[in-house]
Amino acid sequence: MKLTRSDRSPLIAFLAPALAIMLVFFVIPVIYVIVVSFLKWNGISAPAFANVTNFLKLFKDKSFVRSVTNNIIWALVAGFIQVPLAMVMAIILSRRPRGWKFFRTVYFFPQVISGIALATLWRAIYSADTGLLNGLLRALGMGDKARDWLGTVETAFPAVLIYWVFYVGYYMVIMMADISTIDSAYYEAATLDGASDFQQAIYITIPLIKKTSLLTCVTLASVLGLRQFEQVYMLTNGGPANTTSTMVLYMYKKMQDTNYGMASATAAILIVVGVIFIVCIRALFTADERTGGKRRRGA
Repeated sequence: MKLTRSDRSPLIAFLAPALAIMLVFFVIPVIYVIVVSFLKWNGISAPAFANVTNFLKLFKDKSFVRSVTNNIIWALVAGFIQVPLAMVMAIILSRRPRGWKFFRTVYFFPQVISGIALATLWRAIYSADTGLLNGLLRALGMGDKARDWLGTVETAFPAVLIYWVFYVGYYMVIMMADISTIDSAYYEAATLDGASDFQQAIYITIPLIKKTSLLTCVTLASVLGLRQFEQVYMLTNGGPANTTSTMVLYMYKKMQDTNYGMASATAAILIVVGVIFIVCIRALFTADERTGGKRRRGA
């Protein structure tokens, strides 16, 4: 349908505020970050053009390379371990077993607690001397396994990552809401055909939420994995030996050193990595549609 001039005016007026907010709070800051990433600037003296020197320095810095690696691992774990766990819980609770409301509340409850508070709690749990984890190991007669979980190179990053993975309530609630919109007739027909609950989940529930809530949750989880800061900052501050550093934490430290060119270059790379992740996730979720279309045309 072709829009007339009289139709365009209300449409433009309706979109203008959102476009203005997008321009002021996203487009302009991103452009500013990209420009500053090519400068040598401490925020006080006059900025000097540095060409691509900031980016070259970043990729020669082992701490930055480790930060990128940690972020990629974090995003992959978030998208392909944390979200599937949330999906399993959503499918189970959507069946409304006994006590499902209680468990839904319990799993979602950590989402209303500050990330700083959770990090502080887990720092106490991981404490080498008085931590709950080491205390439990000693009580079980496994005192030789006790260690400084956040201060040991081999265990620091897994310790920071693992506890966060099991906070699945946010994504669980999103998928439960989506599952609730599926017509019950699909399940009734499947039950009459002798399909088990597992088969119904595989062949009805997951395909029907795949392009909606599942895609949304994988995207959100992966992006949040790339943006990790407060947990790492509170638990280890990137240590020991930068083994738990992330890109946002690395950028924060560069800003503390008033090296705004390097900080902006880090932010620019973070944006690029985030875009790549989003494009790859969407491609992954639509690959079967393209393959199916080709097969149908070939037939």
